[in-house]
Amino acid sequence: MVGEDDMVVAPEVRRAYAYLGAVTERPTAELWDLVDRVGPVEAGDRIRSGRVPARLAEQSESRRDRVDGAALMEAAGEVGARLVVPGDPGWPAQALEPLDRPRWLRTGGRGGVATALRPLGLWWRGAADPLRTLGRSVAVVGTRAPTSYGRAVTADLASGVCAEGFTVVSGGAFGIDAAAHRAVLGAGGSTIAVLAGGVDRFYPRGNDGMLQAVAESGAVVSAQAPGTGVTRYRFLDRNRLIAALGRATVVVEAAARSGALSTAAWAAALDRPVGVVPGPVTSVASVGCHLLARDRGAVLVTRTADVVELAGDMGETADPPHGRSSTWDGLDDVTRRVLEALPITGGSAPAEVAASAGTAPSVTRAVLGRLLSAGAAVRGPEGWRRSGDGGVQLTIPVA
Repeated sequence: MVGEDDMVVAPEVRRAYAYLGAVTERPTAELWDLVDRVGPVEAGDRIRSGRVPARLAEQSESRRDRVDGAALMEAAGEVGARLVVPGDPGWPAQALEPLDRPRWLRTGGRGGVATALRPLGLWWRGAADPLRTLGRSVAVVGTRAPTSYGRAVTADLASGVCAEGFTVVSGGAFGIDAAAHRAVLGAGGSTIAVLAGGVDRFYPRGNDGMLQAVAESGAVVSAQAPGTGVTRYRFLDRNRLIAALGRATVVVEAAARSGALSTAAWAAALDRPVGVVPGPVTSVASVGCHLLARDRGAVLVTRTADVVELAGDMGETADPPHGRSSTWDGLDDVTRRVLEALPITGGSAPAEVAASAGTAPSVTRAVLGRLLSAGAAVRGPEGWRRSGDGGVQLTIPVA
């Protein structure tokens, strides 16, 4: 496990982040703007003394004198957890940055922000190195009341992708989440459980043993400070974090109204690919998956190779290649159309790319995410464009 002495962030800065991450219920635009402007230590001092704008003062008023960053750090240490913050070698900036763009779209309404922004730190309970673990990751989520079919497919996909070197991210809950975690544990792979409450309080209690095993071989993670209990909206906030930490999200089984659909919606909003496992048309447990495929352009996945292609570098499959090509010839039709629709200079919004390529907006966002991961596309201030000077060379397995 990485100790505090191995990290480059000063102790007072880490304590400040611990305070800032708990002083408001969610990370807000006003809070992050203050941190960016004056730094975390000064931001914490200003909040404690009430020297902040009215909106931030309202957001932090009930907790500003109650939160103690040093005490939170001590509570985390008692269970072998640590706080990973911006500036740490293990801070997953690339995964979390999309949660923070653009801030002004997140604001509005009497209560402050409509949706939470990127966390100010991650409470990390486990031996796994954050950057190495999240370098190749896929989120696997689904219903808490799966069928035997859903459990079997989850176990097959989760163990299959971990054998291909992927970390499986899920929510630690009963059902599909637990099936995914247990399959990876059984295969000797790496898995991360993202909790809706503090990492010192495993939830649900019935999964204590499993979550302890996850912490020993991978990590149990939360944006919530130690001592924090679970609530419905914290589960929704957890879903966004699951989507951010996975390079793709796969929904195995989900009802028409399901937390797994929330995770899929966040993945799409973050330009991450979404895959769904088809089920029997008579199964209530698969209705949500079928709706995602029909209305949101989610990709059908039925085997490990499908998930590897969805979450891996563009063109990567689980099947050994027989040869290599560096042209566009190996691209599927949709990927080729989206890539060709991207300008070489300037930039275009995803909706403009979708209109030019003639592809659904949700599919376009998923493809753009894969192109970004492969280095074939760039997202800049003006929008999306092709990388380089247009002569993109992609390494693609040839059947």
